[in-house]
Amino acid sequence: MSRVRSKDTGPELTVRRLLHSLGFRFRLHRRDLPGTPDIVLPRHHVAVLVHGCFWHGHDCSLFRMPATRTEFWKAKIDANRHRDAEVRSDLLSEGWRTLCVWECAIRGSARLSSDDLAMQIITFLSERQNEGDIAGHWDTKSRERIDA
Repeated sequence: MSRVRSKDTGPELTVRRLLHSLGFRFRLHRRDLPGTPDIVLPRHHVAVLVHGCFWHGHDCSLFRMPATRTEFWKAKIDANRHRDAEVRSDLLSEGWRTLCVWECAIRGSARLSSDDLAMQIITFLSERQNEGDIAGHWDTKSRERIDA
């Protein structure tokens, strides 16, 4: 696990490239904010969290509980989920809006096109919602791809 990156991951770099190409300017990993968000858009007062589906226990095709040491992994992933909820709550209480971009929106068979991802980010920023999630095109109940 020591080789698992927490910064500059593939999905994070993809989101950063997309935001930059859309003309957004941002700061990275602001340690003065709760949870050290991956990307911060100060002008829009938005913290973007790029989550890996495995590490954060997302209900999608990219997450599968390991068959060995299941109790360890369940506890670890549950702790990550709990921490994620606390971070989002702390950011909201400090007046920051939060957008979570899941790994399945960027890679895998259910990924969004870069145009769809860009449109969802722009929609979130323009609608002034406090919280948002962007994930791949999956129906979590049947685990079938949804063609939009």
